[in-house]
Amino acid sequence: MKVIAFAFAIVLAVNAAEKNAASDKPKTYKRLIPADILRDFPGMCFASTKCTTVEVGQHWELAPFCGRSTCVKAEEDARLLELVEDCGPLPKANPKCKLSEKTNKTAAFPECCPVFDCEPGVKLEYPEIPVPEGEPKAKSAAKPKAKA
Repeated sequence: MKVIAFAFAIVLAVNAAEKNAASDKPKTYKRLIPADILRDFPGMCFASTKCTTVEVGQHWELAPFCGRSTCVKAEEDARLLELVEDCGPLPKANPKCKLSEKTNKTAAFPECCPVFDCEPGVKLEYPEIPVPEGEPKAKSAAKPKAKA
């Protein structure tokens, strides 16, 4: 009986640790913007952070910023769009939360997103991000919505 109780306690501890690890992960946001295009390279996106052209379906890191972009075509009119994924806005100021030492600004996206340590029971509040109506849709399966 003691073995079963001990095994049950271990399962609960592991489950709690997994929940804490999942809550530590920062939110990431996706949005579509018109792609930069060079006149000498029609049909390709221009990655200004890399100073290179990128084919449709390819992605690139946005270093020195924390994010990643993907070159996609719009469903409606085959315009080139850039699917930008980043950490989104910083949370509202809260004196009970501090930027964690776990934050690694030089890591690849999304591991470079800021992580915050808050006092027990305190939750960060994020500003509302308005989503414009009539936003173009990409032909890829990715949807420009925020993830929790």
